[in-house]
Amino acid sequence: MKPIQILLTLLFWNVIFSQNSTLDVKHLNIENGIALSGYDPVSYFVASEPKLGDKKISLKFQGVIYLFSSQKNKDTFLKSPTTYLPQYGGWCAFAMGDYGEKVEVNPKTFKIIDGKLYLFYNSLLNNTLKSWNKNEKKLKTQADKNWKAITN
Repeated sequence: MKPIQILLTLLFWNVIFSQNSTLDVKHLNIENGIALSGYDPVSYFVASEPKLGDKKISLKFQGVIYLFSSQKNKDTFLKSPTTYLPQYGGWCAFAMGDYGEKVEVNPKTFKIIDGKLYLFYNSLLNNTLKSWNKNEKKLKTQADKNWKAITN
């Protein structure tokens, strides 16, 4: 690669990551700086159920630490990080759509919709994924609006 190509590539990535990092960490569902309760974000897409990550295989992206169950998954994440980030900052998609609130999730209760990760509350005989599935289109539309209002 020529020096000018390298410079342009670096500038391009700087712009992309700057735009993606505008979401304030205070809006994200993280504990001790770690996303997804320590679950590997890539595992949601490649395994039948999410896998816990390993602190030895981690990286910080946009101010948040992500753990991975394998180096392969970490490498996959690095190729397209935003692909694997949970929607609505990792908060419950149903709650975001139903009443616009940030509600904790069970990281094992999830759904992939159009290549995006959605997480749900599931405790005390209340699995909000079931409620989401009954009216997904309307709830998703409203959740998108509510999330935009919260983060702007």
